Amino acid sequence: MRYAIVTETYPPEVNGVALTVQGLEQGLRSRGHAVSLVRPRQDSDVADLPDTMLVRGAALPRYPGLKFGLPATRRLTRLWTNTPPDAIYVATEGPLGWSAVRAAKRLGIPVATGFHTRFDEYMRDYGAAFLQQTAMRWMRRFHNRADATLVPTRELQDFLASQGFERVVRLARAVDSTQFSPALRDSALRSLWGARTDTPVAIYVGRIAAEKNLGLAVRAFRELQGKRPDARFVWVGDGPAREKLAQDNPDFVFCGIQRGEALARHFASGDLFLFPSHSETFGNVTLEAMASGVPTVAFDYGAAREHLRSGVHGVAVQDDEAFVAATVQLGDNATLRGLMGGNAAEAVRALRPDQVAADFDVLLADLAATRRSYANPATA
Repeated sequence: MRYAIVTETYPPEVNGVALTVQGLEQGLRSRGHAVSLVRPRQDSDVADLPDTMLVRGAALPRYPGLKFGLPATRRLTRLWTNTPPDAIYVATEGPLGWSAVRAAKRLGIPVATGFHTRFDEYMRDYGAAFLQQTAMRWMRRFHNRADATLVPTRELQDFLASQGFERVVRLARAVDSTQFSPALRDSALRSLWGARTDTPVAIYVGRIAAEKNLGLAVRAFRELQGKRPDARFVWVGDGPAREKLAQDNPDFVFCGIQRGEALARHFASGDLFLFPSHSETFGNVTLEAMASGVPTVAFDYGAAREHLRSGVHGVAVQDDEAFVAATVQLGDNATLRGLMGGNAAEAVRALRPDQVAADFDVLLADLAATRRSYANPATA
């Protein structure tokens, strides 16, 4: 089969959407399919890449280092007229994503979209709550033009259906337990953080930005520190809020963006993963923390609701006060953390990326077969 993937973010950019899209692309390739990629040109691109169409992009406001793709309907129509894919996956709702859906519909190629980002919640987090319903209408209009909209959880599938989204299909997420593992815990790395063997280390991994509700993580850690003055808070990632956060909290340890084995070592060397975000569609980092044997405190939605059993793998909470209380309880109880961390690592071991790739392949192939049966009813 020949598939095309369209995305406005892609590694080396570091965010959940970019890494998820790359995983899906690699999964399809590993299954023997031809995959072409369409994305904005990045500053690091010095030459054309095989099986990749690079389009012009523009800086994304408030997201330094990220771009959105400019409209490219005509280019995509020409490309897919000459070499039509059997099915197309559009991962993002920006101008490039809209262009891809238009071109696919014009050419009669089946197209699936991915719902990766709660832009309606972002409106609230950036002080524009009055635009939440507008954002929801915009997303609904975009996704309802597709033959299927892929979501990672049953919870999100039900929510979007209640908001008038059509043809919403769950595609589960996975985590590579050969990469993220408790075995990568690194005492030398912990020493760099100023942590001894018995020092409780809270860790946050992700974008350091307003939409992540980081003030709550800070408050919860300060409460923990009241009981355990030796506790440390380690931050992995970058974003527009990092400078102010570091300025206000000089005792915090900032490690910047980490990738590959270095990221896995940072995860495994923490003792408690704090994930205070209200606006994720999933939260891949929750699975990565669990696979690393690190109990998680998170709100009861997304990956936490789908995979984290509260009280067994960490704590899934309903409100801010419960988040703070769980942080203090786990941060001050090494025995409980160890038990939950072991349970968490075991619980996600069966979530294999190759199974997600197989499910994605079947979904796209079914869309292609359905479209062919409509085009050739005599052979159906």
